[in-house]
Amino acid sequence: MIYHLAGLLKSVFPTLGFLRILEYITVRSAAALFTAFVLSLLMGPWLIEALKRLKAGQPIRKTVGENVRDLSEMHGGKSGTPTMGGVMILLSILISALLFCDLTSPMAWLIMLMTIGFGAIGFSDDYLKLRLRNSRGLPGKYKLLAQAALGAILAVFLLWQPMGLSYNIAQQSGAEFSYANLIVPLVKQWSPSLGAFFVPFVILVLCSTSNAVNLTDGLDGLAIGCTVIGAMAFMVITYLLGRADYSVYLNFPYVPQGGELTIVLGAMIGAGLGFLWFNSHPAEIFMGDTGSLALGGVLGSVAVIIKQELLLVVIGGIFVIEALSVLLQVGSFKLRGGKRIFRMAPIHHHFERGGLHESKIIIRFWIVAILLALIGIASLKLR
Repeated sequence: MIYHLAGLLKSVFPTLGFLRILEYITVRSAAALFTAFVLSLLMGPWLIEALKRLKAGQPIRKTVGENVRDLSEMHGGKSGTPTMGGVMILLSILISALLFCDLTSPMAWLIMLMTIGFGAIGFSDDYLKLRLRNSRGLPGKYKLLAQAALGAILAVFLLWQPMGLSYNIAQQSGAEFSYANLIVPLVKQWSPSLGAFFVPFVILVLCSTSNAVNLTDGLDGLAIGCTVIGAMAFMVITYLLGRADYSVYLNFPYVPQGGELTIVLGAMIGAGLGFLWFNSHPAEIFMGDTGSLALGGVLGSVAVIIKQELLLVVIGGIFVIEALSVLLQVGSFKLRGGKRIFRMAPIHHHFERGGLHESKIIIRFWIVAILLALIGIASLKLR
């Protein structure tokens, strides 16, 4: 909105040439980041008080294991802490994106649609948990079905994009390149086409990422911190691949209008930092599924749009480890007659039960997330 208003004012009043700076992706991304951060800080106290009045507190589930404390014993003091803080994250992202994105860009609207869609799924789940006190929220099959539907929408939209992708290696070899092709990190000349499997592949990416972020959201500031770090890495990558000159230099696909994703990621970073202000230990508010599913859905969607789905496994390595720990724990319990691999899953609770303080676990996970993000960015040049 501000982007278009600046263009209008500049055309009517030529003396306002300084407004040209709003044409730059970097300036608009920084402005979106700062705006989202301020909005989160302003909304935070009001939302916390409103949720307290509504008695929208987080219930602590009981998960009992052999000879170990259950989760309610470790985190019982957090019971009643306001949840659904994801509302302030999503509002901050969407308002900032609407202010600073080029609203003629289909990519901007596509990523905002994914943000709203995954946020709505999470909100429904949180609302049912709070409305029906003993409910486990939205049934898993319906949640997964809704996530799959959003993934299918994204995949089909990209496959029908008339502009497609301009890929220098494919052009040199005379080969066709489309969104159905898969970019393999560190591999230059091989980009296999998924063909009809592209749609289920996108569904898998989005469902996995959104649920992995949700599983990571178990300690104060853990999920939002790792999400902000991942968003920073993808912010750099989307800026590079949204420019034809840099994408050619790096031997990667050029994503037309992909630069608008940089602005949304900037807003996501700002909103995340603002939320972390209140979610840092001891947390005053939790994001709930409203935030975790939406943030994971956005990261997954961005990775698909810029053709870095496999690089997401590296940059989002903490989320991958958290999800794998749950899968391994469940598989071991069922196949080995109740035997567990970890003291408790997800893996952050394994370390917590091992005696590490919550804050130490969070900071160490952040450190690992930063290292993985740097490796992901560095791999662009190594390709």
